[in-house]
Amino acid sequence: MPQLRLDTPVQFLKGIGEKRAESFARLGVASVQDLLFHIPHRYIDASSLTPMAKARVGDDVACVGTVVSKGVLPTRKGLRIFHAVLRDASGLLECAWPGQSFLDRVIMPGQIVLVAGPIRFYHGRQMAPRELVILGDADDPTASGRIIPVYPATEGLSHKQIRAVINQHLDAMVAIVPDILPEALRERFKLPSLRDALHALHRPTSAAAAEDGRRRLAIDELLDLQLMLARARQVAREGQRGTQFTVRKTLTTSLREALPWELTSDQKQAIREIFDDMTKAERMHRLLMGDVGTGKTVVALFAMLLALENGYQAALMAPTELLAEQHYQTLSKLLAPLGLVPELLLGRLGAVDKRAARARLADGTTALVIGTHALVQEQVAFQKLGLVVIDEQHRFGVEQRAALMQKGDAPDVLLLTATPIPRSLALTRFGDLDISILRAKPPGRGIIRTALRTPAHRNRVFEFVRKTALAGGQAYVVLPVIEESERADLRAAETMATSLTAKWLDVGVGLVHGRLKPPERDQVMRAFRDGEVQVLVATTVIEVGIDVPNATVMVIEHPERFGLAQLHQLRGRVGRGEKESHCILLAASSNVPERLRAFTLIDDGFEIAELDLAERGRGDLLGARQSGGIDFKIARFPEDTDLLSEARALARAVLDADPTLKQRENKALRDRALARYPRGEVLFRVG
Repeated sequence: MPQLRLDTPVQFLKGIGEKRAESFARLGVASVQDLLFHIPHRYIDASSLTPMAKARVGDDVACVGTVVSKGVLPTRKGLRIFHAVLRDASGLLECAWPGQSFLDRVIMPGQIVLVAGPIRFYHGRQMAPRELVILGDADDPTASGRIIPVYPATEGLSHKQIRAVINQHLDAMVAIVPDILPEALRERFKLPSLRDALHALHRPTSAAAAEDGRRRLAIDELLDLQLMLARARQVAREGQRGTQFTVRKTLTTSLREALPWELTSDQKQAIREIFDDMTKAERMHRLLMGDVGTGKTVVALFAMLLALENGYQAALMAPTELLAEQHYQTLSKLLAPLGLVPELLLGRLGAVDKRAARARLADGTTALVIGTHALVQEQVAFQKLGLVVIDEQHRFGVEQRAALMQKGDAPDVLLLTATPIPRSLALTRFGDLDISILRAKPPGRGIIRTALRTPAHRNRVFEFVRKTALAGGQAYVVLPVIEESERADLRAAETMATSLTAKWLDVGVGLVHGRLKPPERDQVMRAFRDGEVQVLVATTVIEVGIDVPNATVMVIEHPERFGLAQLHQLRGRVGRGEKESHCILLAASSNVPERLRAFTLIDDGFEIAELDLAERGRGDLLGARQSGGIDFKIARFPEDTDLLSEARALARAVLDADPTLKQRENKALRDRALARYPRGEVLFRVG
């Protein structure tokens, strides 16, 4: 065989060949480098397994043993059950797989297997395995260690075969892999060299060693992403110089003096960060991320007034007409002491009103405008647009956001979101933005009490909702689906609205869901906002964009069907006034998930977001599953957030010294990053 190279096709490796290479290709393994970085997705730690002699009836256990006998037994009803008897150092255990007679062709005497499942009594102790992993033969050296790697496999290519091939060629492959991570960073994080890391991953001596190896590969992966994001921000800032505003302390100071409350420390810090950006020559591109009720709108207003006191116009774009109206009402009250009147531009305005509003924007009579996507229509022109504020920015398409930004000469941009995002996700999704965070809530907000209730409390819960409505209050009832279905035993919004309307003749009941056309949905929500509807039955369309201070009760049916972050957003629809509010989770059964109990004790949206991320997909070395929502092969969150932060800092430092990574010592970093993110090539051509 010719000299081994990282780009050598795997089919030329001993033990693979052309046919098996096709199976490897289904796993994304085409070259020697791909095979070397095809790392285990879990490990079996024999020290954490249950000895077979100690597996008791009723326990749910995992065991590893050698197959000593096997066979298929038919039942009277024609069901064929595969049986196998396993042995470890402590004794024997019988396992049964009903209806899986094909295992007779897969499992052979002498193999070492992992089984996991409940122990029952059926003519003696017996396991009904939920999981089966063939680790190898009794004489397979890779199956006899205390820590056994288990690889992602595919049809025609078992865990055992992959493990054997990698073990056979590991030393030769590791010997030719270059390590381009700066030594200073390795020492700072006490990370092993790349070669040591790969050895630890494929031939681990302990769970800790395997984890050290994984973290080494994770920082490589994160560094590549952060190089791309940091470079994207460089290009965005250099490509278009923004407006350099001056803090004149006319309108902004007047607003601060007129506010009927004291700004929180978070709000003051966010305003300082935004003003620092706006007074620089570079264009601002900042994300303001705040939990529900933390006062993002007021912070955005200070930014808009800074633009106004410099002779520029400011625009705030909201995703729905209802939310735009709410912003208009809020800002109108705050601006009244300053003698300023904002403009409201909506799609439902009549033709005459629209023309008049557009004319005032074009000649500069209107300095501050609030609107929906109507702001990006071709007929809308600004005299001197200096700042664009986009609320709930994820609800707009890229084209809509870009269209509004193009209405001015490189206006500064402030994006708002009421969805708390874990730091790890924020640094990956918004790594090319500067981020300001609001956590503390201004004074005057009512307390929200969160309670978890079971079906036994249903009548009392709805009687509480009715009494609240009759006493002049308002309530939401949220359900996971619009209509009932035979496929899912879930309460539905349409059925609930019909039932409450029929039973509560003295209470106004409304219904909103995603299938309603936006004008119909907004009409019902306006009726609720104006007090004409006391109980609003809804799906998650009310998750953001509705502010009714008089609404003090939120009932969420089937809370187990929602993510924790989504539950927190729904809870944030109440507690928006001074009255005490209640969020009631009405579970479908008395068997309530522990995560819902935890939710009732936490009211910080960022803490909820971290818990939600961990609950959806926290990686775990001894039985890992990758984090949901993050497109990483190796890095896991939230536990790798420290690596992500350092990777970001390193990327900035490297690019500040060498923006296009042309210097010899950085060329390998550039090549590897571009191999992972080919579209980034355009970023490194600029400069």
